[in-house]
Amino acid sequence: MSNERVLILAVKKATQTDEQFEATVEELNSLSYTAGGEVIETLTQARDTIHPVTYVGQGKLNEAQTIVDAEDIDLVIANDELSPGQLRNLNDHLGVRVIDRSQLILDIFASRAKTKEGQLQVELAQLQYTLPRLHGMGLVLSRLGGGIGTRGPGETKLETDQRHIRRRIDDIKRRLKDVVKQREQYRKRRKQNKVFQIAIVGYTNAGKSTIFNRLTSEQSLEEDLLFATLDPLTRKIQLPSGFECLLTDTVGFLQALPTSLIASFKSTLEEVAEADFLLHVVDSSNEDYAQHERTVYEILEELDAHTIPMLTVYNKTDLLEADFFPSSDPSIQIHAYDENDLEKLLQKMEDILKKQWEFYTVSLESYESKELHQFTKHTIITKKEFNEETSQYDLEGYIPHAHPLQKILKEKQK
Repeated sequence: MSNERVLILAVKKATQTDEQFEATVEELNSLSYTAGGEVIETLTQARDTIHPVTYVGQGKLNEAQTIVDAEDIDLVIANDELSPGQLRNLNDHLGVRVIDRSQLILDIFASRAKTKEGQLQVELAQLQYTLPRLHGMGLVLSRLGGGIGTRGPGETKLETDQRHIRRRIDDIKRRLKDVVKQREQYRKRRKQNKVFQIAIVGYTNAGKSTIFNRLTSEQSLEEDLLFATLDPLTRKIQLPSGFECLLTDTVGFLQALPTSLIASFKSTLEEVAEADFLLHVVDSSNEDYAQHERTVYEILEELDAHTIPMLTVYNKTDLLEADFFPSSDPSIQIHAYDENDLEKLLQKMEDILKKQWEFYTVSLESYESKELHQFTKHTIITKKEFNEETSQYDLEGYIPHAHPLQKILKEKQK
């Protein structure tokens, strides 16, 4: 199947710098490619504000019409979220399907969701996006099942009336509540067991899944496409000292993520807010890496996760053409396919944790093998010796504050 021929329409607002605007347009190009489109041309216009009726001005609209006819364009994608009226007017004027940035992102999410929860969340976001725009989507709906912006579990239901869509939204919300309850119970159990949780966060396509796979020997999807990962995966890893923790791969962040999508994926993103430590992966070879970092910080703040201890991992150093100066601290620069770099990453994580945790010393009897195993798994041991004279294991290491093993330490120190 050949790729759909795409025309991008983008308005540079007065509030945007040239760099910010170019970054969003470049990103829309990447999103279009990820969705299976071929961008034939990009039409931009600088305006103080977006045209309330047709998104771009009349002259630019006529120019778009000429390109649509001359280049056999299948799809027009607007760089901003369109109102129902703008969507309807552009559809009517250009005579081809028109979608906006939000719809494109939702479409990619729809093709990526693999778990039942992920699929339900995408469908909910799509329906919430569609509901106020039903009247403006006549042309889109008449071509269901074909092309970018029409995929996803909910597409065949979009032609039905608003009451049906509202009923479906309520139904999905009910089903998601059950899924969220299960996830919360699972998280509660992990908290009760005091399992240390690390979440990998970062801008989409920064290399999070590659790092996750290399550290866990997992085979999750690795692609040079935006949103290659959608459903969160959690696996056990071991730091150099033998300390065990859980590592979770999360969905990539993005500028101007549709609000309906953030709301729908709240339970998925809660994995981030519940983490004890964050690995923030940044594509250091990307020209806009600083903007990507800022976007991630903003979303972490929205999730109330900005105070969680974090290590910034500047990835893809193999693609750097000049010296790189990290803007965050603590940080590490790596190439995810370099085994030595991965070992350095694990060691760096351990070093940071040691600074944040409490130093301890304890002597365990030779028969206290269960306790010895617990200290090995749940603390960072820096020294372990068997004392022949006392028949005891002498341990030194670092332990999280308020960990259940602190009770054993207190008893031993009496």
